[in-house]
Amino acid sequence: MSFRDETEEGRNDLRRPFLHTGSWYRMGSRQSSMLESSQVIRDSSISVLACVLIVALGPIQFGFTCGYSSPTQAAITKDLGLTVSEYSVFGSLSNVGAMVGAIASGQIAEYIGRKGSLMIAAIPNIIGWLSISFAKDTSFLYMGRLLEGFGVGIISYTVPVYIAEIAPQNMRGALGSVNQLSVTIGIMLAYLLGLFVPWRILAVLGVLPCTLLIPGLFFIPESPRWLAKMGLTDDFETSLQVLRGFDTDITVEVNEIKRSVASSSKRSAIRFVDLKRRRYYFPLMVGIGLLVLQQLGGINGVLFYSSTIFESAGVTSSNAATFGVGAVQVVATAVATWLVDKSGRRLLLMISSIGMTISLVIVAVAFYLKEFVSPDSNMYNILSMVSVVGVVAMVIACSLGMGPIPWLIMSEILPVNIKGLAGSIATLANWFVSWLVTMTANMLLAWSSGGTFTLYALVCGFTVVFVSLWVPETKGKTLEEIQALFR
Repeated sequence: MSFRDETEEGRNDLRRPFLHTGSWYRMGSRQSSMLESSQVIRDSSISVLACVLIVALGPIQFGFTCGYSSPTQAAITKDLGLTVSEYSVFGSLSNVGAMVGAIASGQIAEYIGRKGSLMIAAIPNIIGWLSISFAKDTSFLYMGRLLEGFGVGIISYTVPVYIAEIAPQNMRGALGSVNQLSVTIGIMLAYLLGLFVPWRILAVLGVLPCTLLIPGLFFIPESPRWLAKMGLTDDFETSLQVLRGFDTDITVEVNEIKRSVASSSKRSAIRFVDLKRRRYYFPLMVGIGLLVLQQLGGINGVLFYSSTIFESAGVTSSNAATFGVGAVQVVATAVATWLVDKSGRRLLLMISSIGMTISLVIVAVAFYLKEFVSPDSNMYNILSMVSVVGVVAMVIACSLGMGPIPWLIMSEILPVNIKGLAGSIATLANWFVSWLVTMTANMLLAWSSGGTFTLYALVCGFTVVFVSLWVPETKGKTLEEIQALFR
C-alpha cells in the first residue's frame, strides 16, 4: 500500500462516527449465506420507538437535574451549613454549565455524531452526581452542579435533533415531544423521591439515567441523515433500513436524503452575508424566537414561586403540592405528545400561548386585588385559591404547546448545513434566558407580584402574534420538504 493510500484511509477513518454502532444489526443486509441469521434479525429489528425510549433517558436526566434543587434545599443547607445565597449559587450553576454545554453541543454533534455526543454528555453527568453525593463543602457541590449542567446543555440539543432525524414524518411530532415529556418525568421523579430519601441518596439515584443510557447507545443506529452528510453511504442506508424495518422499501427516502445532502454540500461554506437570505435567516428567527419566548413567558419563574403561592393559599405541604404540579406537567405533556401529529404544531402553540396569557392575567389580577383586601378576610383566601388555580392552569397550558413544541420545531426547521452552529446558538439563547428569568424572578416579585405576572402575560400575548405570523406548520412533512418551504 502506498503512502498516499494510507493517508486517504486515515482521512476516511476520521469521518467515522466516534461511537460506531455494533455490527450485529448490519447482518440483515448480507447475502444468502447469512439468510437464516438475517431472518432472525429482520423479525426483531429495532423500531424507532425503541431508539427514542433509549435516548429519552437523557431528557429524564435533564429533568432530574432541574428538579433536584427544590426538595433538597433545607437538608443541604443544614448539613453543609450553607447560606441562602450559597444555595442559590448552587441552584443556578446548572444553568451556567448548560450554557457552556450548549455552546459546544452543535459542533460536538456534527463532528462525532449524535450518539457520540450523548456519550460525552453522559460521563460528566455521572461524575457530577457522584461529586454532589460525596460533597463535604461547597467546592464539590458546585463542581458537581456545573458538570451536570454541561452534560444537560449537550443533551438538550442532541436528543431532539436525533429524534427528528430518525423519525418517519407521520410520527415525528409525537416522538419529538417525548423529549419534553421525559424532562417532565425527570422533574416529577426528583420531586417524588425527594419526599422520601436523603439528598445524598437522591444524588446517587441521579446517576441511573445516564448509567443506563451509555450501554443503550451501543444498541441503536446512528442518525442516517448525519451519516449521509458525512459521506458514509453504506452506513447511512443500513441505519435507515434498520429504523424502517428490513422488509420496508426505503428507496424514496434514501433518494430524498441524498438530494438534500448533495444540495447542502454545494453551500457548505456559509458566509455572514448569506444569512440575509430567507432560507437561512427565517428558520433561524423562528427556532431561536420560539426557544427564547418559551422562557420569557416566565414558566420557570412561576414554578419557582409556586410553593410560596401554595403556602399563601393555605396548602400545608408545599413540597407535596410541588410534586402535584410536576405530575400535572407530565399528564399535560403526554396529551400534547398524543395530539401534536393530529392537530399540528401551530394550533397547539396558539392554544398554549393563549391559555398561558389568560392564566397569567388571572394570577396578576388576583395579586393586584389582594393588595386592597384584608389578609383575614374570606375574599383574601378566595383570591389566594384563584392564584393557585391560575398557576396550575398556566402550567397545563405551557405543557400543551410551549413546553415541548419549540424544541421539536428547532430540530425540524434548521438547515442541514448550519444546523450545528444554529442549534448551538438557539440552545444557548434558551439556557441564557432561563437563567435570566430564574435570577430576576425574586427581584421582580419583591417589586410587584401583580406586575411580574403582567410582564409574563404580555410576553405570552406577543407569542400568540409571533406564532400566527411566522411559525410554519411542519406536520406531515419530511425534513427535506420543510427545508424547501424556505427557498
